[in-house]
Amino acid sequence: MAKVPTKTCPICGKPAVEKYRPFCSARCADVDLNRWFTGSYVIPARDDEPQQDNALPGDNEDDNI
Repeated sequence: MAKVPTKTCPICGKPAVEKYRPFCSARCADVDLNRWFTGSYVIPARDDEPQQDNALPGDNEDDNI
């Protein structure tokens, strides 16, 4: 049987534990969550992309005039 390579924790590089996958511990999972909350991780966006209007007809008060 082929040996499956062990994935490593993206925070500290230790082998991942199934319970906290993809992390090695609750601490590393919390570090990652804190990075999302504080804005350390950012999904890039462009300001020149057109805004999508997802409003349904009748949602705007001006439509009822």
